[in-house]
Amino acid sequence: MWGIDRLLRLADISRVDHLPVVAAFCRRIRVREAINGVVPNQMQVDVGTIGEALVLDTLSGRSPLYRLSSFFQHQPSEPLLGRPIAPTHFNDTTVGRALDAIFEAGAEKVFNHVAWQAARLFPLDLREVHFDTTSVNVWGDVYAPRPGVAAVHLTHGYSKDHRPDLKQFLIRMLCAGGNVPILGGCEDGNASDKTVNHWVLTRISQHLARYGLKQGDFLYVADSALVTEENLEAVGANFFLTRLPFTYSEAGRMVAQAVLQKQWESVGELHLTRATTRRPAASYSVCEKSVTLYGQTYRAVVVRSTAHDKRRQKRLDRQIRESEGAARRQADQHSKIEFFCRPDAEAALQRLQAADHQLHRLEISIRDQPHYAPGRPPVKGPRAIAFMRWALDITVLEDRESIQRQREEAGCFVLLTNVPRQGDRSRTGAELLRSYKDQYGIERNYSFLKDPLIVNDLFLKRPERIEALGAVLLIALLVWNLIEHTLRRWVQQHNTDLPGWENRPTRRPTAFMMSNKFQGLQILTSGQLRRLTRPLNDQQQLYLQALSLSELDLGLTVAQPG
Repeated sequence: MWGIDRLLRLADISRVDHLPVVAAFCRRIRVREAINGVVPNQMQVDVGTIGEALVLDTLSGRSPLYRLSSFFQHQPSEPLLGRPIAPTHFNDTTVGRALDAIFEAGAEKVFNHVAWQAARLFPLDLREVHFDTTSVNVWGDVYAPRPGVAAVHLTHGYSKDHRPDLKQFLIRMLCAGGNVPILGGCEDGNASDKTVNHWVLTRISQHLARYGLKQGDFLYVADSALVTEENLEAVGANFFLTRLPFTYSEAGRMVAQAVLQKQWESVGELHLTRATTRRPAASYSVCEKSVTLYGQTYRAVVVRSTAHDKRRQKRLDRQIRESEGAARRQADQHSKIEFFCRPDAEAALQRLQAADHQLHRLEISIRDQPHYAPGRPPVKGPRAIAFMRWALDITVLEDRESIQRQREEAGCFVLLTNVPRQGDRSRTGAELLRSYKDQYGIERNYSFLKDPLIVNDLFLKRPERIEALGAVLLIALLVWNLIEHTLRRWVQQHNTDLPGWENRPTRRPTAFMMSNKFQGLQILTSGQLRRLTRPLNDQQQLYLQALSLSELDLGLTVAQPG
């Protein structure tokens, strides 16, 4: 047995944090083998290994993603990648060649194969799939694609990050199990979500057939960009669920009708996280309607929420201020007018009462306005009136009933679907609302995709390589969300909690929580020995148990050197 002093003298200590967990999941879904199966190569370090290394770098938390060699100068390659690899082997030229190989083989094909292999190993519910896109900003100059090469177009477009000054490209993804991507790729920076939806809808049946699903076996959930004549036609025999935008007058009409009829079916609270004083839980109700779009009748579910749409509430507040301002200006103007006869005052009163102030009304009365003769008034008797005029007393009042109705309407939205109300594949309005609420799951836990890419390094200046990197980012998202999926499935199966933020118990653990629990984890390497510098604490062991991992899965060794 080596003495501790000798061990420390020969040892190398690396801070790895949560990366061994990420590496274990990469091995579990065989990321390296899946990439190499699609991308043939004769490189000294195979493309699959470089792709796996890029995934680790992406999920390490450092930003931006560049210079992989510097990353592995501080990370032990053997426990993370399975074999010792010198950091110089991850130089820009090698990484660039690997990205070129991924692009030539088809970046989307590479990701889809990795995702398909992962879905075979993890129990994902494919009966409900969610589609969304996200934009990735790019800093710096980018070369044009090589002649004859169809690569993603990096350009200015609608910026979901509110950075219209930056060029961007889009990443589209189809997710199962809430937020695990199973289909994805890159689109031009100015691509329309409506067009991208159509591209997916025309191919989704063929793609999901690979997973053993046929038309009608799954529900396609997307945002309101789905609602176009071409997209609704492309749905075919598949089931869909989306939100009907208020740019369609039918949406406003159905909401107003539902609010007036007051025939709501209570759904209750749908929150999965603990409500707080600052963030109380919203309560929902639904009302079933029908709507005809482009000659086809669909099912419409009007949803009312106590957590009103903030944008619509702000718009209503602005309308209230504008309505009150217009009413007060009119009241001030007409209050100063004196009429020569009462009929003129009565005519003005009728005109003002007929004026439409939307959210306010004028309460008006006619007031006699005598003008007295000059001079001292008599001691006894009434004061002498020289002539009579008439004026209007005007009070501006809120139309409380109308404002309350519009506030209620502002808390409503409309779901559009072709899912039947009755039969084997029917769903209630409450079930459809729950499915649509899961759409927000796609937007969670991929903040690392939103970091701007620094493309002023040589190996990332070509659009082809950025498109290949998009596939790597999707694989990283896949691994990250599979970790979260595994944690939540364990919580559900064991009907127990995991320690979350500030050690509060949670039934909704996240991959980010996991990364926080393993912060500061260090590996000591000496020859063939790899061990932790300190034992795992109770919370770390519990998270490993939930992930079905052991210390051996983290790339550690138990054998002692001779």
